[in-house]
Amino acid sequence: MLTVVGEQGYERASVDVVLDRAGLDRQAFDEWFASKEDCFACAYENAAAMLEAEVLAAAAGEAAWEAKLRAGLGRLLELFDEDPPLGRALLVEAHPAGGRTLARRRLAMQRAAAFLACARADGNGEPAPLSPEATAAGIHSVLHARLASGRGGLRELRGELMYVAVLPYFGAGAAAAAMAAG
Repeated sequence: MLTVVGEQGYERASVDVVLDRAGLDRQAFDEWFASKEDCFACAYENAAAMLEAEVLAAAAGEAAWEAKLRAGLGRLLELFDEDPPLGRALLVEAHPAGGRTLARRRLAMQRAAAFLACARADGNGEPAPLSPEATAAGIHSVLHARLASGRGGLRELRGELMYVAVLPYFGAGAAAAAMAAG
């Protein structure tokens, strides 16, 4: 489901195409899912959980907030570069799918903002209270635009995205160093 939606868009993706690719019949689909929306929501939830686990595992070996961010963000960008339809399904097609999918996306964005807010403990700046949410939304927006347009090379954005995330908490000098470090 995610690959078909990532390739064709949520609105154009059909259950018949999904079934054909999976080698299943409609009866099997109907036994598991109430609708296309239900199938996509289930696939989205599973993929989002897998993605979050991958990102957390990449960051787990790091002690400092900035190093955790670099490792986790690097893994996220790597996964989306390796599988652009997955990235499009998760970031671009959540809005057309609505409902459960958007609720899961909101949860992921809240978790990202909560992680970014942890920088307050180490930072030397006085970021606006909205900084974690705005930073998470800004990173999401950049990735959304790149994936929607079909432009790859997301790994190459890590340095600039690090700059954006580090700036409110540690200032321009630290953000520039984070960008240079990639």
